[in-house]
Amino acid sequence: MNKLYFFYLSFFLITFSIKAQDTLERKKNPYTEARYHYYLKTILFFNEYLDTDSGSYNTTQLRFLHPIANQAWNLRVDLPLISTNTSSVNKTGIGDIGIGISYIPYLDHSKGIAFRTRVISNSAVDPAFGTGKWVFAPALFYGTYFIEKKMLWIASLENQLSFAGSENRQNITTTAFENYFMYIIGKNWIAADVAFRYNATNKGYPNNAFVEFGRKFTSNNMFYIHPSIAFGGQKTYNYGIEVGFLTLF
Repeated sequence: MNKLYFFYLSFFLITFSIKAQDTLERKKNPYTEARYHYYLKTILFFNEYLDTDSGSYNTTQLRFLHPIANQAWNLRVDLPLISTNTSSVNKTGIGDIGIGISYIPYLDHSKGIAFRTRVISNSAVDPAFGTGKWVFAPALFYGTYFIEKKMLWIASLENQLSFAGSENRQNITTTAFENYFMYIIGKNWIAADVAFRYNATNKGYPNNAFVEFGRKFTSNNMFYIHPSIAFGGQKTYNYGIEVGFLTLF
């Protein structure tokens, strides 16, 4: 199954870092609420179950984020373990490992712009666990508060292009436009997301949407759950659910 658009996830988790401390104090950073601690040293562990027409697809993933250089840069590593259940055959193994770099050129107390570049390797131990391709994925993010410290909007545009890998697997050329809305209620948050995609290889529109409920239960630990649904032509799954845990260290 083609897992192009889940970075994670695929929830959709956006990697913001912080500008240098001499230009922006941490307490003024608009991305310090709830899940937006990504400029800090962060470990995310999540499990995502997807129902497909041919069976189930389950991803258990460890994501590591770490600020580098002047902390306007952020390193991200994704380590997925994939399980599939199709035609009564169960398989489990390592999926396509990814690595990315994010950079924030502009950030103030209410809005910010970020860039990210990811490379997703052809590292899956079984063809069912990955795309069979090396993928290059540049992305642009814009985030702003509609209501200060309460409602956050992040829009992203990402393009995924395969540049190497198995000649027997389908090339990847996918563009995704995603909008994430988050409302913060004390230590809790409610979010909604919709992503529109165009797969130029098969001329399909594998879109999806989810709602999310999360809670920060200690100063360094957060939990979230989000059900999702896919829609559009050539969709890659029917419905899914993701549960994740973040810890800062």
